[in-house]
Amino acid sequence: MHPIGWDAFGLPAENAAIKRNSDPREWTYENIAVQKASMRRYACSFDWDRTLHTCDPEYYKWNQWLFLQMYNKGLAYRKDSAVNWCPDCQTVLANEQVVAGLCERCDNAVTKKKLNQWYLKITDYADRLLDDMDQLEGNWPEKVLTMQRNWIGRSTGAEVEFKIEGRSQPITVYTTRPDTLFGATFMVVAADSALAAELASGNEVEAEFKKYLDSVKADSDIDRLATDRPKSGVFLNRFAINPVNDERIPIWASDYVLADYGTGAIMAVPAHDQRDLDFAKAMKLPIRVVIETGEADPAQSGIATSGDGKVINSGSITGLAKDEAITKITQELAGKKLGKAARNYRLRDWLISRQRFWGTPIPIIHCEKCGEVAVPENQLPVELPSAAGLDLKPKGLSPLGAASDWVNVACPKCNAPAKRDADTMDTFFDSSWYYLRYTSVDKHDVAFDKKAVETWLPVDQYVGGVTHAILHLLYSRFFTKVLHDLGHLNFTEPFTRLLNQGMVLMDGSAMSKSRGNLVRLSDELATHGVDAIRVALVFAGPPEDDIDWADVSPAGSLKFLNRAWRIAGDVTSKAGVDFKSGDLSLRKVTHKSLNDIAIAVESFRFNVCVARIMELVNATRKAIDSGCGPTDPAVREAAEAIAISLSLVAPYTAEDMWEKLGHKPAIANAGWPTVDPALLEDDAIEVVLQVNGKIIDRLEVSPSVTKDDLEKAARANEKIAAALVGADIKKVIVVAPKLVNFVI
Repeated sequence: MHPIGWDAFGLPAENAAIKRNSDPREWTYENIAVQKASMRRYACSFDWDRTLHTCDPEYYKWNQWLFLQMYNKGLAYRKDSAVNWCPDCQTVLANEQVVAGLCERCDNAVTKKKLNQWYLKITDYADRLLDDMDQLEGNWPEKVLTMQRNWIGRSTGAEVEFKIEGRSQPITVYTTRPDTLFGATFMVVAADSALAAELASGNEVEAEFKKYLDSVKADSDIDRLATDRPKSGVFLNRFAINPVNDERIPIWASDYVLADYGTGAIMAVPAHDQRDLDFAKAMKLPIRVVIETGEADPAQSGIATSGDGKVINSGSITGLAKDEAITKITQELAGKKLGKAARNYRLRDWLISRQRFWGTPIPIIHCEKCGEVAVPENQLPVELPSAAGLDLKPKGLSPLGAASDWVNVACPKCNAPAKRDADTMDTFFDSSWYYLRYTSVDKHDVAFDKKAVETWLPVDQYVGGVTHAILHLLYSRFFTKVLHDLGHLNFTEPFTRLLNQGMVLMDGSAMSKSRGNLVRLSDELATHGVDAIRVALVFAGPPEDDIDWADVSPAGSLKFLNRAWRIAGDVTSKAGVDFKSGDLSLRKVTHKSLNDIAIAVESFRFNVCVARIMELVNATRKAIDSGCGPTDPAVREAAEAIAISLSLVAPYTAEDMWEKLGHKPAIANAGWPTVDPALLEDDAIEVVLQVNGKIIDRLEVSPSVTKDDLEKAARANEKIAAALVGADIKKVIVVAPKLVNFVI
């Protein structure tokens, strides 16, 4: 199965429609029609009967059904939180959609904004998403697996409770290094956390804190975490008690701690953490070394020592190595009910609310009496209203909220006036399960047919860019596990193998209108034809590599295809002739080529596949012009092998060749030729003859030659015999059938 579809909801389509003052539906479907026609012209081998568009109500009906499945299981929920906000797109972004502090869509700076939003509990699956990567090792690029591991960011350590003077509840701090607790000389809480606001409230530093908080809100998380950023903060005039030594330590609010990491508070160990050290030096706070690494004193050098030396100045764990010290101090804390072993994750729940029109409506109704009410399944899909009369320009609120006939409904529970949820779903929700829908595009009563899914899935081979490593690929893995747990699937990983394809560049850069380096494929097709373009792209390099169109030669590919095509016209033997009576040397070339091509295709070395076809074309042309001639059955066998092999990359040329060779369409029904193992053996292999490692001569022998026979043949060689006259042979090294070396 090789299906095709359009992931058609989202910001790019909506923004394009706004720019052109058109309906996103019209703009989207017009573009789909153009792309579909182009793809047919490119001879892409898609199953057009399995086409889908995520913006079709028939598709997003099942988005809504999946959402409700998760909602009923407690995996979809709303909460107030500081979210990533793109002021230009006027919508929220998931953490994964913020790249270096910028919106992945428009490249503008992302800020924080407090909103009530919908989330999916992907964190409930963090351990399984990590541990199940063992199933993917060797079949997925290691780079992608590493990116997902780092994004999930599982760490082990301890949660430690610090009592706070004047506060009944302690503060829980997560640390991966509880062995450094005796070196904690102050505490830092995230300036934008509720805890910081609470500790500053009614305090003489409250005004100073609020001023500082305003400056922090303007900065992105990326900026706040930058190691070269000058440290800043406000002393909250509050103190915590270090649980291991009862030391009174000051509490500061700062921007270098994030509210959503761990508990939003850290124990600062300046001697052994660089950011803590920079902060301590800036604020003139004490620095205490508790790990002896043999390096310079951090207070003097300005460089924190983060090695794993012996513990010092640390009570009962003094003298222990890191792992032993961590275990002991964690046990002691647990015994006093002041801490426990814990895991922490970088991964956060997936924010799916979007304040835009062109997306899947969230199937929830808000009733003053009943609260959140799920739309009954028999009322799905909740279709988007017409965009006519709606102002789609981003204003920070969903345009759907202004569609009064659409948003105002009766509560399904009590029939009182209620309102639909006006937000739409992140488009990555749409693409997280499409592989399931492809198996059942003709089914209208279910999202996917269980029997069809069990027949086709999981996907054998996925081809996709590395840019989706922590987005689509991670989300799809999450969806698969959820649906497995709900009893809908019998597997837990959606994609068995993954290939990251490269890009076609121009003059070293990605093609774009702004750079003026676009190549119009339609013009190239008109000049060279689709087969020449396909062959040129495939031959340019391995599919995982980027290629530069400036270095690609479709004209050269067209010449090659013409040479191959002429061979079919030169063959004079009839179809169905017995190939076994043909020229042996050409038959060997043909069968070796077919074998190499099959191996290359299975290992995604398509450029090697084309190279082997070229070699076979050259050998066949030579046989026709100056060898066995066009009547020889081996020439027909070679020509048919060329046509069948070319059908993989140049289908039009191959089909024409097939008909010229006297066969009925289609070449796709011909099947792959059976390779004769006997014809894969070489007639002779060249052996290197050496004396003291120096090459004296070369010798052709049978591939099956024995070591004894090879040594005899080497001794009989005239040049070797001359070199050994009067010599004392100390050793003879024979590596059959490759090398003989006489040591004298």
